Amino acid sequence: MPNLDLPILVVDDAKFSSMVVGRTLRNAGYRDIRIANNAPAALKLMEERPVSVLIADWLMPEMDGLELTDQVRQLDEQTNHYTYVILLTARESVEALSEAFDRGVDDFIYKSDMTKQLIPRIFAADRMADRQNTLLRANALLVENNRELESSNIIDMETGLCNAKYARQRLQKILRHAESRGGASAYVMCGIRNWQDLKRKHPPSVMSELAIGIARRLNSLIRPIDALCRIGDNQFVIVSYFPNSDHCTPTAFRRIFDGINHKALKTTAGYISVEAGMALCRASAEEGTPSVQDMEKASIQGLIDAYETRRFVEITPEIREGV
Repeated sequence: MPNLDLPILVVDDAKFSSMVVGRTLRNAGYRDIRIANNAPAALKLMEERPVSVLIADWLMPEMDGLELTDQVRQLDEQTNHYTYVILLTARESVEALSEAFDRGVDDFIYKSDMTKQLIPRIFAADRMADRQNTLLRANALLVENNRELESSNIIDMETGLCNAKYARQRLQKILRHAESRGGASAYVMCGIRNWQDLKRKHPPSVMSELAIGIARRLNSLIRPIDALCRIGDNQFVIVSYFPNSDHCTPTAFRRIFDGINHKALKTTAGYISVEAGMALCRASAEEGTPSVQDMEKASIQGLIDAYETRRFVEITPEIREGV
């Protein structure tokens, strides 16, 4: 069954021709028909409300059918819409029609046989425009769904660990927990100092194996109640809470530092040793509650110091008033 509410726009500088087209469409039962006497007027109407089918004369003053098609395709791109373009023409040369198809025209109706060709071509245009716009809407929905998934995603897809977003969420919860219950929050940053050197020596597949191996090694060394996250290619963090502030020291994480530095990791390229730097950023309830950003900032500075000294360093975040 034809869609008699199909939005159609007829563009022709010759009023008699546009009247014939409009009358033929209305006699076939189509109800949503608009008529413009020139291309600029047609574009204005389409900006106000899109159409599914555009029927335009090829030869018009100011802007011909091909130039109008160029403008329509730009408008379609901006509005995520597809307009089926049919040109009315007396030109039947292969070269002319080939040029028009290259410019984005979908179909032609020869003026000499317009009354017989018009309605069957509209039936075909309706199906094609509906299919294209259904696909565009479905694709837009997929893109939006992907954006929502990415914005809510808390998993690092390569290693299966939690990512930086989750690390911030977890750190925020632990800081507030320590603030209300006492104890200390620990944000331990572990960075692979020789990562860039290794990237120059090994292909991405081996580096991926290495990242997964580091994740597994770290995961086997942390406490079950700790959160391990990957926040960058070569950076991992452990987010921990200690009910007793005195227990939150580098000693509590020493075995992790030794475990990642003193034993090579197996890959398809053989055993690879990594040089890890670690920095403990510690915040106790007695000393005040820093912001997540201040914990992260202090940890980065601590990691830089750890790289330079090749030691496991401890650093205290700045406590700002009003935080």
